[in-house]
Amino acid sequence: MTFKQLEALYWIARLGGFAQAANQLHTSQSAISKRVHELEQLFETELFDRSQRTARLTEKGEEMFVLARKLLEQRDAAIEQFGKPGVVERRIRLGVTELTAMTWLPRLVGLIQQHYPKVILEPDVDDSLQLRDKLLADELDLVIVPETFADSRLPNKVIGQVRSAWMCKPGVVPANSSAGATIRLHELARHRMLVQGNNSGTGRAYDAWMKEQGVQPANVIVVSNLVALTGLTVSGLGVSYLPRECLQPLVAAGMLAVIDVTPALPVVRYVAMHKGEHRSALTSSIVMLAQECCDFARMFQAQPEEEAGMT
Repeated sequence: MTFKQLEALYWIARLGGFAQAANQLHTSQSAISKRVHELEQLFETELFDRSQRTARLTEKGEEMFVLARKLLEQRDAAIEQFGKPGVVERRIRLGVTELTAMTWLPRLVGLIQQHYPKVILEPDVDDSLQLRDKLLADELDLVIVPETFADSRLPNKVIGQVRSAWMCKPGVVPANSSAGATIRLHELARHRMLVQGNNSGTGRAYDAWMKEQGVQPANVIVVSNLVALTGLTVSGLGVSYLPRECLQPLVAAGMLAVIDVTPALPVVRYVAMHKGEHRSALTSSIVMLAQECCDFARMFQAQPEEEAGMT
């Protein structure tokens, strides 16, 4: 019995098919079938029910799946504990939101490459709800999202936080033209608001917060894309909540104005989430690296070696 055979059975059962397992293990479907056949010959028992259209385990196959999961976890733990970081060969599917991708993701990728040069990183940029669903479906190993999707199945650790502000094109909100002028949230809500939908962690957090304040905007445009949201705000279509620090260059250039609103927007915390049963030393290390380089203050940050070369 080999680890390759166990991996084949494990991923077929996890992903629901031979083709999916072949893609996961970067091999052919015929190679996957051969490994399963070898296991069945070795133990003289069928591990998959061939009468079904889908890859469904037999009773003995279920027993083998449990054994395979334990042995593969022990193998990975041994490699991570006793091997040098440079020899750890794994594929990590990392899900992040658009804001992370536009700010500090390059730094995180660079740090992972420095510490684990043989780890293959596959970033997936999507909205928070889709990332959570992909994590639950085992399509991702780790996601970094706003802390608005608490789930007992998904342990999380705080990575950092984002401070947002209400912004608009200069002159769109008259009160904002006077230095030091402050307007109340219910007054701001009379203007057209550009907001993120409930698939967005930030959108969900601020929608709930505005309801707590007793504010229900009448004129709303839902924008799912942060770049589009920023562009529509710059064009003067309405007011929106945007990440304050990283968009400061647009404020300094006179393309956006910060609106002083009371009460102020709460900060949104970002967390790293993974499925409880998939925790490993490698994912824990990546979470620590994320905490180290998390910085939402600047757009399109350079990788660590590039930063060193510029100093």
